[in-house]
Amino acid sequence: MVDTHAQQAASQLPKLKRPRRPFWLRLREFWRRVTAGLEAEALWRQFATEAKEGYGLYSRDVDWQTEHANSWKRGFFIFRSFFWALILKLSPPKRVLLLGAFGLLLFSALDEKHDLSLLAAVILFLLLALELADRVAMKRDLQIAREIQGWLVPTEAPAVPGIEIAFATRPANTVSGDYYDAFWRGGLTAQRGSATSGAATPHLLLVVADVVGKSVPAALLMATLQASLHSLAELPSSLEDLVLRLNSYSCAHSAGGRRFTTAFLAELNPETLEMSYVNAGHNFPILRRKSGAIERLERGGVPLGVMPDVPYETGSVQLAPGDTLIIFTDGVVEAWDEKGDDFGEPRLLQIAAQTEDFSAAQVRDSVMSGVADFTGDARQHDDITCLILRVVSTSVS
Repeated sequence: MVDTHAQQAASQLPKLKRPRRPFWLRLREFWRRVTAGLEAEALWRQFATEAKEGYGLYSRDVDWQTEHANSWKRGFFIFRSFFWALILKLSPPKRVLLLGAFGLLLFSALDEKHDLSLLAAVILFLLLALELADRVAMKRDLQIAREIQGWLVPTEAPAVPGIEIAFATRPANTVSGDYYDAFWRGGLTAQRGSATSGAATPHLLLVVADVVGKSVPAALLMATLQASLHSLAELPSSLEDLVLRLNSYSCAHSAGGRRFTTAFLAELNPETLEMSYVNAGHNFPILRRKSGAIERLERGGVPLGVMPDVPYETGSVQLAPGDTLIIFTDGVVEAWDEKGDDFGEPRLLQIAAQTEDFSAAQVRDSVMSGVADFTGDARQHDDITCLILRVVSTSVS
């Protein structure tokens, strides 16, 4: 039973107050939370990048070719176009709130007796809160979409005796339009069955694809491409037939050819190290031979989803121990630095030339870090993906 006399005595004791921190400490903590710990130089670079992107977003809707020769009138019409480009991106209720706040600010400036600037500030704060709520909800949905997209690509490469496979991707936005994969044709069941029944050796299918565009539309098309590829790969067919069927499916879902996909697909026999491939409008992969010679895998045809019933040419290469294959999307070679210069294929070829004794993971890290070092603080404008295959030794049957 609780001692009530002890509780009463304890309640009469003076309460200890938590010492109040100095004002400068509280101010420093407040500033740290606001800036997320970034230094002033980093804050300015991030602001400049976001301001440049925001300007580009709104300036696309501005009519810069106005007919007014007078500089004052020209400036007024450009400002008006810019204003409408901004306000029309809000929902109608938010437009009314924004115009109402501007009207109150203008009224307060013209009439000194009625200061309504505080009310205008409250309306602007409400508008900001509504926009942030929409952005947080959208960001939450995109994070869920990113998790789902992560299920569609492998987290680790399949184990292939004598062969190393490594891959990496860096989305420009929360979700990506790039796709990479490495799996056995016919699935794991077929792989196990061949080892016991003496059936034909299962082949490893490698694919790197880039759906035109970025963010959610490209990610959705990437998901449909992944599903259709895995379904078609279960059918007994040649690589050329697989690509033809995949192209037919892509054409049926490409919005009249506007949503096409560049792709590189390769089928590897792990016992003979013979690899057939089809390059459907994709960047030419780099095959670095052990001797240091560079080959480009170019044979194929147009991107998937452009034209139905178009033929594709199948190429073939014989791999050997020490060879390294680098498959990449255009986000690698077209990455920009702060000056607007491209990373370019010469830099990628230079990296490939310096990877003679590298593992597949080391080659992947060299490519991704090379692009990151080149771009610096510049904002990434496209998805970056690479898949590396390195032959370490001849596969043992």
